[in-house]
Amino acid sequence: MSRLWYIIARYSPADLAYSCTGGFNAGFVSSAMNMICSYDGIFGYVGSSKEFIGQPRPSSPLSASLGALMERLSIPELSLAYKQGLITPIDVANAVSEKTVTYQAKDAAVWIHLDDRDALVTSAKAIQARFSGQPLPPLYGIPFAVKDNIDVAGFRTTVAAEVYAYMAESNAVVVDALLKTGALFVGKTNMDQLATGLSGCRSPFGTPKSVCSTDRISGGSSSGSGVAVGAHLVSFALGTDTAGSGRILAAFNDVVGYKSTKGTPSSKGLVPACKSLDTISIFAQTVDEARAVWLTADQGPDVDDAYAKPLASLPTWQADFRGRRTGGFTFEVPPTSIIEATCTKTYQRLFAEAVSKLEICGGRAKEVLWSPFAGATNLLYNGSLILERVACLDPDFLIKNMEELHSVIQALLMAAMKMETSPWVVSQDQDRQRQYIQQSAKIFHSIETAKQRLWGTEKVQ
Repeated sequence: MSRLWYIIARYSPADLAYSCTGGFNAGFVSSAMNMICSYDGIFGYVGSSKEFIGQPRPSSPLSASLGALMERLSIPELSLAYKQGLITPIDVANAVSEKTVTYQAKDAAVWIHLDDRDALVTSAKAIQARFSGQPLPPLYGIPFAVKDNIDVAGFRTTVAAEVYAYMAESNAVVVDALLKTGALFVGKTNMDQLATGLSGCRSPFGTPKSVCSTDRISGGSSSGSGVAVGAHLVSFALGTDTAGSGRILAAFNDVVGYKSTKGTPSSKGLVPACKSLDTISIFAQTVDEARAVWLTADQGPDVDDAYAKPLASLPTWQADFRGRRTGGFTFEVPPTSIIEATCTKTYQRLFAEAVSKLEICGGRAKEVLWSPFAGATNLLYNGSLILERVACLDPDFLIKNMEELHSVIQALLMAAMKMETSPWVVSQDQDRQRQYIQQSAKIFHSIETAKQRLWGTEKVQ
């Protein structure tokens, strides 16, 4: 079950993680920042199993063997080891190549394209040469994967549909940002075809399995990216999230899945499934690592992205980083009646445990007004707005190539294309969408107002 909460992160690529925490105890800062970060009004939704399972965090490379370091591929551990001269990107390239080849025997459906050892080592050598004698950037030598609906120059973008495949001539904006800071590209990951699905079972390249059990699905549509991080084949991976594809499989594979505010980072270079909703997501082992990747990937508003969020559209908040004060914080949960009606007893118990842990941290649960969230969900698949998916994928292409697509994808798209919808219904649904957005904004505003009272922070006008 995916646990969802929100964190607020600053929208400024010039800022570094923890820039406002100098002088405080490092352990305290890390614990506090993992709970909530609020300092400029961008919302990101995070789904994680690990935060609630309570597994011990790995020790630093100072007390760990290099073998264990390569096994985990933790971003902070690798970064520290690089700075101390304990490892090189070539060492990591060799280790990653060995790990991915070994894992292929267990699950051959994780990758659509995977660089071989020679190609990976060549890339690692280029990274070493480029940054030789310079201060190492945040993601120097950090191995990562990319969902195969995001462009990487010189590689095919298939969207898990050979009939759609093309050779990418340039990098997606986010990929370019990561590569420029020395990240090590490993390969393109499997996905539900045309990013249509949440199971991970709709790809001609096979069905990836959850890292938690080979008898369980990986979740989708960013299936390969979630498994690649969950199996520690890479340190982080890019996916997408339109209706849960960056969060559901995060919980299925015991990793963090981060979906930032729509319009950040840039979606240029992403094959759209539903342009008004698509967001590039990040998979990592911890919230801290996802934040570090996001700070690098988000280069500010992209003038070439029609859905980019201008800075002026984002509220500004004044933060206090001295930790949780007496009085705690407020968080909202679905009504008990909704949980009981939609979840099994096992999921109800797990959800109750998650709520209990937040309350132990000082939180106070409050039932949320559910109607705008339920209404928005129904619009996504049961209203006329489903036709946006057809428009994004090109109706002429679909009509011509429908029989070449996965059978389930065929059925879904054909049903959408056969909808008998009056033009004014589309306008009505768009109006409903804006109403639900407005109602949701009021809910989040009330949460922030309560947090300001409890934490002693005020909104800056």
